Amino acid sequence: MIKRFLGIIPVVFGVVSLTFLLIHAVPGDPVEVMLGESASNADRMELRAGLGLDKPIYAQFGIYLSKLVQGDFGISIHSRKPIVDMLLERLPATFKLAAFALLFAIFIGLPLGIIAAINAKKWPDTIANLLSLTISAMPHFWMGPMLMMVFALWLGILPVSGMENATSIILPALTLGFGLAAILTRMTRASMLEVLHEDYIRTAYAKGLPQRTVILRHALRAALLPVITVLGLQLGSLLAGAVITETVFSWNGIGRLLVESIEKRDYLVTQACVLVVALVYVIVNFVTDVIYTQIDPRVRFLK
Repeated sequence: MIKRFLGIIPVVFGVVSLTFLLIHAVPGDPVEVMLGESASNADRMELRAGLGLDKPIYAQFGIYLSKLVQGDFGISIHSRKPIVDMLLERLPATFKLAAFALLFAIFIGLPLGIIAAINAKKWPDTIANLLSLTISAMPHFWMGPMLMMVFALWLGILPVSGMENATSIILPALTLGFGLAAILTRMTRASMLEVLHEDYIRTAYAKGLPQRTVILRHALRAALLPVITVLGLQLGSLLAGAVITETVFSWNGIGRLLVESIEKRDYLVTQACVLVVALVYVIVNFVTDVIYTQIDPRVRFLK
């Protein structure tokens, strides 16, 4: 576990370096965005020097790394606010959205996968596979407006966008959760089908245990390991999908902040948002490794 934890360091450094280089390679000048095209050259040079953008790229990168090691994300180029405060203001909304989407995916994907496996090659299995394949083919930027149209415009039972009331989270959470639910359904079905043919499952049936006990207490626990792997890997996709979903539904989270910072060429905010998403991704993968050892003790002895 210590080795795995230390492996996070080069990953984070790679993300920081690549993001820094790519964001500076994007066409556009934050000074032009802030002052406009009518500003004089003297004003542009003064602002660029004040923001530290007049230094060479390697010098800017060195300054950024030195501050980052101290936990200082810097000051927003556009709003002149501390970036840490901006992140802390937006992160709870994104985590709340991701948590609701994850719960929705688990409560839909796991039961559907189990039902499909128990009824393999029967009509419930066919319907579950058809639904999962159809939903997987729907991108967030298409599903979001479709859900808006049906539940907000046609039926009028849910708000179109924003964060005004408790029901505002339903549509964006459904948009994010549907895709993950489809993946979980297929993964749970495949894993359960493999486990249901094991000898200990046949022994459990031979002892007279009811099907509910065999499925939930014996088969499901053994089948959860690859499912947890998928959940850990898909959390990164969940946060990436939140960038689009939060923009579509005007959800004030880290994803929308990232889009706004790219539009304004706010380099430091963009780098901070990407770094936070990357940190969450690698930490979740580390936690997934820890959970492995609790579900399957054999993993503790793997080298």
